[in-house]
Amino acid sequence: MNNRRKALLFGLATVAIWSTVASAFKIALRTLDPLQLLLVACGVSILALTAILAARGKLGEITRMGRKETLRCAGLGAINPFLYYVILFQAYDLLPAQEAQPINYTWAVTLSLLSVPLLGQKLSLRDLGAILLSYFGVVVISTHGNLLGMEFSSLKGVGLALGSTVIWALYWIFNTRSKAHPMAGLLLSFLTGFPLILAATLLFSELPPLEPAPLLSATYVGLFEMGITFALWLTAMKYAAQPDGGGTARVANLIFLSPFLSLVFIHFLVGETIHPATVAGLAFIIGGNLLMQYGPQKR
Repeated sequence: MNNRRKALLFGLATVAIWSTVASAFKIALRTLDPLQLLLVACGVSILALTAILAARGKLGEITRMGRKETLRCAGLGAINPFLYYVILFQAYDLLPAQEAQPINYTWAVTLSLLSVPLLGQKLSLRDLGAILLSYFGVVVISTHGNLLGMEFSSLKGVGLALGSTVIWALYWIFNTRSKAHPMAGLLLSFLTGFPLILAATLLFSELPPLEPAPLLSATYVGLFEMGITFALWLTAMKYAAQPDGGGTARVANLIFLSPFLSLVFIHFLVGETIHPATVAGLAFIIGGNLLMQYGPQKR
């Protein structure tokens, strides 16, 4: 099997798994509150990342980080997993999955907006058009297509979903200059974020019940949202970057399959009836992302 096919298979596996996590969030939130879900999921992801690094002989990368990189990765733990997932899970708790999931895909647009003041980048008219197109999609989804009535399932939930994109974009901007091993850096961030999650759970909630159903659903989130898929995606990009790998852009574009496939899982696993406005709004969001991605190469 050549590198092109390996890259495609690992990329498709990642996208397939990512497409299930929105459903997993909603199922887990039936028996756990957002903090309880995050506590278990973060703990599981720490174990998964540690095992993957150990199996690859890369666990020592954590101790080989310089002081600056160690502090950077540790500090980022307050953003991801702590702030990002607290806000994201709260949004999923308030919104139908078919609304929260597409809105979360506007993070790339948010990243472009924040790159202007934080990285000194400039936006073209094409970029501005792409941003407006994506956020128009958010309005279509949030109002179920009733643009004149402007009635939302949960205005707070929409605000939190959009807020999560700001947190996620900030995480990537602050992480742009990191020279740490990607998985080692992520593990260190999760190790420093876990005590914050535990403290917040003890202060504002309670420890999750030791029952099979909630623990299994949270374990799935920890493994496949925060842990294993990260390793699969890095592997796909590694193969794609090889001379016969076909290029990373080819694999990266597979991610646009995920939100539409996710709606299928949301319908059959969560039981939500998918509104036509959700599909239309998601098309606007993905269209905006594509328009921005294939604009002038100045980033």
